[in-house]
Amino acid sequence: MSKTPMTVRGAERLREELSELKTVARPRVIEAIAEARAHGDLKENAEYHAAREQQGFIEGRIQEIEGKLSNAQIVDPLSLNTGGKVVFGATVVLVEMDTEDEVTYQIVGEDEADIKQRRISVTSPVARALIGKEEGDIASVQAPGGLREYEIVEVRYE
Repeated sequence: MSKTPMTVRGAERLREELSELKTVARPRVIEAIAEARAHGDLKENAEYHAAREQQGFIEGRIQEIEGKLSNAQIVDPLSLNTGGKVVFGATVVLVEMDTEDEVTYQIVGEDEADIKQRRISVTSPVARALIGKEEGDIASVQAPGGLREYEIVEVRYE
């Protein structure tokens, strides 16, 4: 199985969530199950069934996060000798050629992508068009609305 690229910040977020699930959420749901069991008949005990269902979600998320972290290749763009090129983890300031609109994106792993936070997946068409380019280069992206061209104004490694 191939490794999945992930930024340092993305790995930290997953570790924090994992810690929260293991140290807070899991003990809380175990306590809720014990309390519901104390109420007697489990067949018709809605609290018990809800707590067991929540436990299933928590355990599933713990397994999912552990799997992602074990399969992650953590990439720190600060440690790479990129020569100013756009690489995984870079933050890129772009100007759309037609509209002169400026937009900033960070290129991240698929699990970290969040367009509202301006983090785009390394597998997205925009990121694929940017990888390997430098400041001043033009990147052409085939978008659903047609071809869009962006000038790379700045490349940062954070």
